Amino acid sequence: MKLSRRTTAIAAIASAASIALITAGCSPAADAGSGGDGEIELTVATFNDFGYTDELLQEYMDANPGVTVVQNKAATSNDARANYFQKLGKTGLADVEAIEVDWLPEVMQYSDLLAEVPSDVTDRWLDWKVDAATDADGRLIGYGTDIGPEGVCYRSDLFAAAGLPTDRTEVAALLEGDWAKYFEVGAQYTAATGKAWFDSAGSTYQGMINQVEAAYEDPDSGDIIAADNSEVEDIYNQVLDASATQSAHLGQWSDDWFAGVGNGAYATMLCPGWMLGVISGNAEGVTTWDVADVFPNGGGNWGGSYLTVPANGKHVDEAQKLADWLTAPEQQIKAFVAAGTFPSQTEAYSDTALTEFTNDYFNGAPVGEIFTNRAKAVDVAPFKGEFYFQVNDAMQKALTRVEDGTQDKQASWDQWVQEVGAIG
Repeated sequence: MKLSRRTTAIAAIASAASIALITAGCSPAADAGSGGDGEIELTVATFNDFGYTDELLQEYMDANPGVTVVQNKAATSNDARANYFQKLGKTGLADVEAIEVDWLPEVMQYSDLLAEVPSDVTDRWLDWKVDAATDADGRLIGYGTDIGPEGVCYRSDLFAAAGLPTDRTEVAALLEGDWAKYFEVGAQYTAATGKAWFDSAGSTYQGMINQVEAAYEDPDSGDIIAADNSEVEDIYNQVLDASATQSAHLGQWSDDWFAGVGNGAYATMLCPGWMLGVISGNAEGVTTWDVADVFPNGGGNWGGSYLTVPANGKHVDEAQKLADWLTAPEQQIKAFVAAGTFPSQTEAYSDTALTEFTNDYFNGAPVGEIFTNRAKAVDVAPFKGEFYFQVNDAMQKALTRVEDGTQDKQASWDQWVQEVGAIG
């Protein structure tokens, strides 16, 4: 088995204004094609909400007679990740497997176990999206789905109760500035209401650390630098200092966190486009969620995923056709409409179906325009090397220990430093 290690930094995201749009046209798999003479069942394994609705998958089946598509959705991305690495190169994976961008450093060590994306479609995505999933041999092994440009989602009713503005343009102006400004407004909110400003230290930390170009590893050497990086320690201290009075202490993706989306347990959350579907899906009947075109300290990208095709699958060619179709501009826009997963296909950015799209659940917010603007604001694509996931997972646990009262801030930091020292 080839072990390829990516040690070059991912290029910073280009602004949408500077992205060269490719000529409009159908991708090879966008045209309806026969599913073949026999019946074929293709499985697609996802997590969270990729926007692959039953109606969207039915479109593919209608256009490809003889093909049945079944989506299997894991409860969490961690569950999906554990399953992926346990079975990659063996048996039991789906024909098409979704992966998160944060898994890529580990995925690249086993890139020969994945089918290569055909070269005639590789120019459809943002350059940095392609670069991140290209191995040392120049093989693109992932079909880019979404990216995660971030805004701030907020509860307008909770803002009103604190005497804060509720109009999304005024909220954007209120929160414009650095993280200190975000926490300053949070202090005003908690003083007025006695309630939590944000959901958890862990989720807020993630938005902050994603603005650091090289937080945990040296892009040139691959060495772990996390424990000696003053930016990491400063962010850790800043978010936990605010957490003491402003956090709901609800770990992201926990049952209480999902309940908090609907019951007003927190007034704001950092909000990549894909979070819109999470909110609307877990707060049905709540009419006061909105989204502001702003993000502390400029811009940030949180997440984004790919579809991969295991090379030892039963229906590799058919799976690649499906992955190609699901990630074509037309389908990426439909997925965004369904779940807020912002497209990584450049052609989508000139389509009014995206740029003029509004979201009724978020009170008519022009989310297509907002997240296009948020994509423009991103100027750092953080380097994530071989050990990123392990270091970041240990950090999330360190933050949780402080929030649940198991350890104080210094003791938890010291334990994290020890854990990081044992990695690699």
